[in-house]
Amino acid sequence: MDGFIGLLGTLGILLVVGTAIGLTRRANFSFRWLIVAAALVALEDALLTRGYGLLPDLLPASDWNWQGKILALAATLAVASLPGFGWRRSGLTLAQTPGSLKSCIPVALVYCLFFVAIAVAFPSDPASRETVAFQLTMPGLEEEPFYRGTLLLALDRAFTGRVRWLGVDWGWGAVLSCALFGMTHAFGYEDGHFSLDPMIMALTAVPSFLAVWLRLRTGSLVLPVLLHNFGNSIGLVI
Repeated sequence: MDGFIGLLGTLGILLVVGTAIGLTRRANFSFRWLIVAAALVALEDALLTRGYGLLPDLLPASDWNWQGKILALAATLAVASLPGFGWRRSGLTLAQTPGSLKSCIPVALVYCLFFVAIAVAFPSDPASRETVAFQLTMPGLEEEPFYRGTLLLALDRAFTGRVRWLGVDWGWGAVLSCALFGMTHAFGYEDGHFSLDPMIMALTAVPSFLAVWLRLRTGSLVLPVLLHNFGNSIGLVI
């Protein structure tokens, strides 16, 4: 129940903040697409939690949420297959924007160094084979297609205004998708109240904005997925 209440809090913040932003420039705002984005957040959360425990646990011996991640990824791919989305528009393509990779190298290095620094500052305990396998695959494969893929696309259609900065066109969709990514890790409901961990929010915000820049610059999720899994696993080998 706490997880569901936490989801309601996240959706409430998204709808209230999103509507407030949209009303400042109504010509560039689609409330319908904001609702679509909220529905995507709810769907992903429900699948990650196995319907808040209502679905059977098919992998009870596992230490990690393989089942939830695979279900959420399958749903993201299904949404990306819909005519209103599209795999390529969602970043699910191997093709990179011509000339983009060279400019991405410094950003990718910053991303890697950020997680190396965290790994050095906060060393982890020895990891099991399952932990290594999970961190090398599922975080990036599930979260990037969702947060930097279908959710970003829905939010970009909810807020169509753009500002050119650092070589890419930024919109409120990029900002809100990064904020939602941070809230997934830092925001929740427990012991009768909502809480937000500012440190975790900050530590997720930096790589999130770097990842969304890479997604916008290359038009593809390839680099964000690879770097995301690097960030999750580097602490296991340092």
